[in-house]
Amino acid sequence: MCAARERHPTFKASFAERASNASHPLSNYLLRLMELKKSNLCLSADVNNARELLQIADRIGPSIVILKTHYDLVAGWDYHPQTGTGAKLGALARKHGFLIFEDRKFGDIGSTVQMQYTAGTARIIDWAHIVNVNMVPGKAAVVALQEAAARWRSRVNYEVKTSVSVGTPTSDSFDENDEDRPAPPPAPKDSIPPPSSLRGEHNGRKGSIVSITTLTQSFEPVDSPRFSNAIAEGDELVYAGIEEPPWERGLLILAQMSSEGNFMNKEYTDACVQAARECKGFVMGFISQETLNTEPTDAFLSMTPGCQLPPEGDEEEGGPMGDGLGQQYNTPAKLVGVCGSDIIIVGRGILQAASPQVEAERYRRRAWKAYLNRIGQST
Repeated sequence: MCAARERHPTFKASFAERASNASHPLSNYLLRLMELKKSNLCLSADVNNARELLQIADRIGPSIVILKTHYDLVAGWDYHPQTGTGAKLGALARKHGFLIFEDRKFGDIGSTVQMQYTAGTARIIDWAHIVNVNMVPGKAAVVALQEAAARWRSRVNYEVKTSVSVGTPTSDSFDENDEDRPAPPPAPKDSIPPPSSLRGEHNGRKGSIVSITTLTQSFEPVDSPRFSNAIAEGDELVYAGIEEPPWERGLLILAQMSSEGNFMNKEYTDACVQAARECKGFVMGFISQETLNTEPTDAFLSMTPGCQLPPEGDEEEGGPMGDGLGQQYNTPAKLVGVCGSDIIIVGRGILQAASPQVEAERYRRRAWKAYLNRIGQST
């Protein structure tokens, strides 16, 4: 990990400087959000019920810039597009200022990943700002997700407007020549008169239309980037100091892993980087153990899991720790300050703490300090 290489300019650049040069709208937004909140922390909210997920998002939201989810782990996930779990997470994201990252790790043929992303029960694209892809199927999966996101983006800020009008028609609605029409031929003597005649309703008068109901539907633009399916109680709460996120969606490529014995070798990682460069209008960066920016025009973000702090009061030193299940942990000082990662991803280190809120702040402070040291600013 952290192979010796010449430092890329993004290693020493501040997040604010990188935001000004970011071509991806969501990367630009995220970098500015990180500067505003002084946070480069992502919470991996790996919990197994919806109520706990929403509670954690509300409590830890002030400390983070990204909330990472696994919706398929969550019992009781409500799929309703307006009032369900995704919409509620969106309201909390606006309230506390963070993005939602669904850790789906798409890894199938193009047509399948497109449907997994935009359709099905979860409709991930509607509520998750960021998703990721496993590049094992090849670059085609990245291209397919990019196309699906572009189609969704082209129509997402339009909504169907339905109007209903009810009224009495004017005289223009009738045929002016009604009076001149010839009378119908007389009915045979043995025919049965129509029911209305038996009731004596006509009495020589013409029938009339009392009212007409007209139903029309049209697509009209929605100017606000706010989710159109947001729940009402979250709409009025928007994090101060920054606008709402853009409509554009972003992709992270799973380029390296922190688990022991994984098969993501250098050839695989290099293929991930090449795919990102070819799809940089959609790819924001990588899930990786280090920065993967090497060419002068590279401006990708690196997010790193496997981060853990020693107990309060202990120094951040020593080699990687583990959980006995293959996961290897490094400290924020190592990942951010040495390896050049931009955002640390922390799960159990926060969730299993005696006070998750307090521990989240400890991780936020340590990761931010490591970033400031990296760019040469004092804390």
